[in-house]
Amino acid sequence: MDKRTLLAIVLSLAVLMVYQIFFVKPPVPQKGAPPQKATEQVKKDAANAPVSAAQASATNAGRPAPKTATGKPEAPPRDITVETTHYTAVFSTRGAALKSLKLKDYYQDCYECTDDIWPKLKGLFTGAKEPPKSKTKEFVELVDVRDGMPYPLAVTFPDSSADVAPDAVFETLTGKLDLTSTKEKQQLVFSKSYDNIKIEKIFTFDPAGYTFGMEVKVHNLTSAPITQIPRLNWYQYVDPQKIDDSYGHDGPVISVGGSIEREEVKKLDHESILGPNVLWGAFESKYFIASFIPENPSLTNVVVTRDEANMVAVGMKGRKELIPGGQNSVFTYSLYLGPKQYDSLKTLGVGLEGAIDFGWFKWLAIPALWILNFLNGFVLNYGIAIIILTTIIKIIFWPLGNLSYKSMNEMKKLQPKIEALKQKYKNDQSKIGQETMALYREHKVNPFSGCLPMLIQIPVFFGLYKALMYSIELRQSPLFFWIQDLSAKDPYYITPIIMGATQFISQKMTPAMGDPMQQKIMLLMPVIFTFFFLNFPAGLVIYWLWNNILQIGQQYYINKKLAT
Repeated sequence: MDKRTLLAIVLSLAVLMVYQIFFVKPPVPQKGAPPQKATEQVKKDAANAPVSAAQASATNAGRPAPKTATGKPEAPPRDITVETTHYTAVFSTRGAALKSLKLKDYYQDCYECTDDIWPKLKGLFTGAKEPPKSKTKEFVELVDVRDGMPYPLAVTFPDSSADVAPDAVFETLTGKLDLTSTKEKQQLVFSKSYDNIKIEKIFTFDPAGYTFGMEVKVHNLTSAPITQIPRLNWYQYVDPQKIDDSYGHDGPVISVGGSIEREEVKKLDHESILGPNVLWGAFESKYFIASFIPENPSLTNVVVTRDEANMVAVGMKGRKELIPGGQNSVFTYSLYLGPKQYDSLKTLGVGLEGAIDFGWFKWLAIPALWILNFLNGFVLNYGIAIIILTTIIKIIFWPLGNLSYKSMNEMKKLQPKIEALKQKYKNDQSKIGQETMALYREHKVNPFSGCLPMLIQIPVFFGLYKALMYSIELRQSPLFFWIQDLSAKDPYYITPIIMGATQFISQKMTPAMGDPMQQKIMLLMPVIFTFFFLNFPAGLVIYWLWNNILQIGQQYYINKKLAT
């Protein structure tokens, strides 16, 4: 087997092995509860489901409970709605916490709602109307809690002079905030008074995006100093029966000193403490994130737990503060609750964009995403933008392709002489190698130049793979007809099959070298690639398909030019 053929097989298998090792997990069924599914808890008043002491403070498991502040009897909880152009947030006076947050710019995955090509095509020929869909699309919901669970953004004070239960009912004078027709920031203020302390939680909303501020003021109502250590908590129910997303992570993610740490929920059987020097902490899904940024990273830790009811708690433990009698202290956080959009996260300046899993190839994935966004601004279709980007890449590598095809044609012409050398020195492999290399030098042929384009395309392939897989811009972005989500696989496997056919044609047009068995092995490669591309994102398949079509055109051009 000649070195060029062997190297091509090895490189092809390497692509498949890397994909198997780093990307392939058990496939996710198309039907089921979406990761960010809204729950009945959002529609119910949780006041009818009191929280037990054990459930109320999941982050305190295994430690003696601190002294809990006491005060006057609590009023029934009520809801306060905050409306912006980007989201609808529902806060509850129970815990002065977040009961619901729906993103207006994004819909949940709803496979029953997905447009189907077959009824559309049938209607073109018969005039039949498409039957109504069984479900309507709903906005993405970031909060997922169950009855009896505390709400996210509740603040507690474990290991302090006085703790506050996460379900304590606060007071507020605000009934509703509407920021849809204003550019001014607005505040929502909650307060709760006890015998010894008064807690104020002040949320400051900016109508321009998904970021809002949060201040926690602790007033010492006694004459003696008290010590308070705040813990900002995000509570999330995780269904133990839900099959994990093959390509995403649902769970806690923390930046410790700039290093991204992810906690696997199913393996979380004990309290996990990360820090200090926590730049941010969050609960994420593949495309969305609920994150909180402390004012003093060097004094911040994150405590992650999961209880027997499958409630995951991500608690950001702040600095220890000694508050003199009659004085107060302020703890400040910035919150980002929204899509994992690279540009938006990067503007926060704390490395939150690292939550997007671009991996080792981010140095290619990020430029590819930038170019795709730029092109989409003109063509208004990410599928077309992928085709244009593929064409640009092909033009850049066109000279290398010409060199490769010319080299393979020269290698083909030398095959009879190489076979003669093999017969002449059949008992001396070392001599065969020496004479073969001498033959290459005599005819100025580089046996490895035929593999050069493949070597260069491997990092480009994986960089674009990451950009297409984890960029929210491509989520639910259609091309046409049956391809309604370029980040998901082709539901009918049409494009992978066409891709395999074009790769087979390209392989047939490649100058055949070596014995017939080697040629048959090379012709099997399109079949193997088709099999692995079946579950690739449709956008990535379109990239490879269009690249094959351009390659066929280039091979035809070179072969015709060499024949004249």
